[in-house]
Amino acid sequence: MKKVLLLVMTVMVAFSCSQKVTNELSGAGATFPQPFYNIVFKDFSDKTGNKVTYGGIGSGGGIRSLQDKTVDFGASDAFLTDEEMADMGGEVLHIPTCMGAVVLAYNLPEIPTLNLNAEIVSDIYLGKITKWNDAKIQALNPDVKLPEQTVTPVYRSDGSGTTFVFSDYMAKASTEWAEKMGTGKSLAWPAGIASKGNPGVAGTIQQTKGAIGYVGSEFSLSQKIPTALMQNSAGNFIEAGTESISAAAKGELPIDMRTMVTNSPEPDAYPISCFTWIILYKEQAYAKRDLNKAITLVELMDYILSDDAQSVAANIHYSPLPETALQNAKAILSTVTFENKEVK
Repeated sequence: MKKVLLLVMTVMVAFSCSQKVTNELSGAGATFPQPFYNIVFKDFSDKTGNKVTYGGIGSGGGIRSLQDKTVDFGASDAFLTDEEMADMGGEVLHIPTCMGAVVLAYNLPEIPTLNLNAEIVSDIYLGKITKWNDAKIQALNPDVKLPEQTVTPVYRSDGSGTTFVFSDYMAKASTEWAEKMGTGKSLAWPAGIASKGNPGVAGTIQQTKGAIGYVGSEFSLSQKIPTALMQNSAGNFIEAGTESISAAAKGELPIDMRTMVTNSPEPDAYPISCFTWIILYKEQAYAKRDLNKAITLVELMDYILSDDAQSVAANIHYSPLPETALQNAKAILSTVTFENKEVK
């Protein structure tokens, strides 16, 4: 009899384990943080059994997918404006996940180090500088023999948070850019080659001698494409790195974390640094969602803000969130609700 009871209990335990509730989350958006997300989403899945799928379709596409309620979260390198938030059909939250940098990657095999500033970059994208040995570039690089090579600027063809970050910096640092190009996820480019996504831009640069383009730092580093040192607002030429990116976020940060830290006044800051966000609805009881899925989404976000996940950022050429940003992010996450009750 004891053997029979033991067998029954074993079967019940096995059945109970097989019935463990797991969830599948889906997200879409920015390609800029995708290498970071690929790792932390897999780690989360391995730890919890909950699957997370992510499509790098650009920040604009991610926000549209969230708005259409076809994904559980969107990802963007550009925070939503008040007007854009009003069009979402419900209150949305911005959870910063890490910091990164937009770099100017270039293909000049004989030039391993290059100094650039916003004026020169503006002239390149406006079609005013067409050769690498232009006098303006040479003046910033007096010890470098620049080639008489055609300059080919590369830009994003899709609606992109990376474009927004890059153009936000350029509009702050260059009056001509502000007047002629402005800031946005998509711009009317007068010169150059269009490519889709950060991987597309990085690939085009790598395949085109004389090309230059703006990409997330991870993409240039993983493909071993040289990047320019950019002159910051203090006049220093700075390389993008964990410390120089973090330096851009020194000082006060807004509670809702909707802020740009480009063109920082900090003397050691890389000037095209930024936060990247996951955006989700504050009230999770929508589109036939259940409480378990809402709990899993909060658990995913909590994991991204953990020490384990933040250490991943530092290892793959992003920068962990500074303490103020981390505390603000956790406070924002604590406001998520399901049927107006806190999700725990």
